[in-house]
Amino acid sequence: MGRIRVLSDQVANQIAAGEVVDRPASVVKELLENSLDAGATRIRVEVEAGGRKLIRIADDGHGMNRDDALLAFERHATSKLRTADELLSIATLGFRGEALPSIASVARISLETSTGEDEPATRIEIAGGKILHVDDAALPRGTTVSVSDLFFNTPARRKFLRAEATELSHVTALVTHYALAHPEKHFELISASHSLVTAPPVARPAERIYQIFGKDTLSQLLPVAAETQLDRPGLPEPPPWKRDPEEPTRQPGKLRLTGFYSKPELQKLNRNSIYIFVNKRLIRDRLLLHAISEAYRNIIPPTSFPVALLFLEMPPEEVDVNVHPAKTEVRFRQQSLIHDFVRDSLRNALIAARPVAGFKAALESSPAATPSLIPAPASRLPGSADEMHAALQPGQDSLTEAEPFRLTPRPLSPVPGRLPFGEREIAAELEQQIFRETATALMEPLVAPGHQNCSDSPFENNQLPASQGAAQVEADQVAANLNRLSSLRPLGQLRDSFILAVGEDGLWIIDQHVAHERVLFERILRERQVEHVQRQRLLMPLLVELKPWQMVVFAQIANELERNGFEVEPFGPQTLAVKAAPFGLEGASLERMLNEVIEQSSEAPREASLNEDLTSLRVRIAASIACHSAIKINTPLDPKRMEWLLLELAKTEHPTSCPHGRPIALLYSWKEIQRAFHRI
Repeated sequence: MGRIRVLSDQVANQIAAGEVVDRPASVVKELLENSLDAGATRIRVEVEAGGRKLIRIADDGHGMNRDDALLAFERHATSKLRTADELLSIATLGFRGEALPSIASVARISLETSTGEDEPATRIEIAGGKILHVDDAALPRGTTVSVSDLFFNTPARRKFLRAEATELSHVTALVTHYALAHPEKHFELISASHSLVTAPPVARPAERIYQIFGKDTLSQLLPVAAETQLDRPGLPEPPPWKRDPEEPTRQPGKLRLTGFYSKPELQKLNRNSIYIFVNKRLIRDRLLLHAISEAYRNIIPPTSFPVALLFLEMPPEEVDVNVHPAKTEVRFRQQSLIHDFVRDSLRNALIAARPVAGFKAALESSPAATPSLIPAPASRLPGSADEMHAALQPGQDSLTEAEPFRLTPRPLSPVPGRLPFGEREIAAELEQQIFRETATALMEPLVAPGHQNCSDSPFENNQLPASQGAAQVEADQVAANLNRLSSLRPLGQLRDSFILAVGEDGLWIIDQHVAHERVLFERILRERQVEHVQRQRLLMPLLVELKPWQMVVFAQIANELERNGFEVEPFGPQTLAVKAAPFGLEGASLERMLNEVIEQSSEAPREASLNEDLTSLRVRIAASIACHSAIKINTPLDPKRMEWLLLELAKTEHPTSCPHGRPIALLYSWKEIQRAFHRI
């Protein structure tokens, strides 16, 4: 008898389940994707015991007839694909036909589905991959799938599940992700009769973020929208002898980026708060994570990460989603183009926005290693438009600030003047109040320079009617940014280290050292790009002692040091003789700068490509030169010098922070000053 045998369908399904289903959240993911592919507009998710005991997902999609419902539990049965060529252009979330049979092999399943037509609905019960009952039923249009006793027949797998709270947090995060990607649909998550997520359909992604994360998170995010035309299609044309003459020529299509990114003051110690959706599919991709990190290079510290909710749209043939069993990883056919597009779009949006850090926010903010952006409890989130409007009234700083319980009504203060009884006037008044409070988050999106506007962008609804023009103008005036640095009037210095200045927005505090550091840093990079670096010769060569391993690192970066204005040559086995240096470096600062660059170069990761490595080295050298050449703290400055520094800082691309990520300017806004003095 031979050694090789064909596995039974039950064993094959359990093996597939090991790849697709590893915890309750995996079951929720597969069933949610089926509901979305079925065109559902309302999806309700119920879980018990973190999903161990029960997972029930009900939707109002197109449903299935009796034959399709039975066939859906056959392995590799799918309605998404017909030919192998369609694998190269997948436009649905699911396509393999492995989810239902894999889940059914390790749990007890009840499926209720109806097409809403004349034929009766179908109810199917399966346990461990075996069909127990198939009955007719009277049900509304849609599908309900109940999964109970997950891994009941594979106890070894069940032992690997975490605590109920941990599994529930994964399910909550998953439902949150899909609610963010589909703001036009209704999502609800219920656990033990408690509503964890309630997200009614909204018109704009900003409103969805408000629903789930609250006003405070939304106020720290800025919108981005960019679009570019692809030069070529990702898939090459077939050879002439295989080409169908009636098939149209493949068009390159467009690449579109929309979403939100955080201000530099909001920082995390891990990447868990970066959400990336490609064609509304949540993914984790190293290429895009690197592009986001590069966009924030020299704006936040290298050990910190931003918060981002980015939606990338492209033709389906430009991305291969069939590279991971759980479909959480993808492969782009034009990787370099997509990487540079995401990096440049975010970078240009940051340049255009120039967000200013508030004084109070800077005191309270610090990088945190949070697991992710966790939505607030449902009891604290507004569930209707009226509650959302009430929560955004001026004078209420946070959604968590609630009035204490009262048995008697609070007396109302008299309102001077004539009350606007017209419905239009009341609506206009309410919308003006909303825009005053949420101006920085809900105004029209920033469009990255160099890219076209997204004509069908989800942000297009942000445009206001003509009757609201005054409210939009006022909102633009309220939103403070660093574009007004050149109009500030310096008052003096605080301990010869910080410049105090006033402007229309309020009181500004500028760190003179990091401000000058940013000015020098960008100037050095510009001069290095055109090979015109200013250098000065030393009267006497400066001798710098190095360790043997430092001499090895120096040999690797010697050419780049020379192009940045250094003239250095070995002067013995462990000594360097510096004959010339960039303008502004001398003495001890020059020696510290060389040691710093050599130390950083030895610790730099080596897995990057050659071009990335050279770019990183160039940036490290420029940042180190700028840091050691800049005005030091405890240095008196006359008014003309302070005015010059503010003007030069206003000309930089990123006046938000120094090359090492420290904030340059803090604003104590006029509104905060009034509130501190109890004027409002």
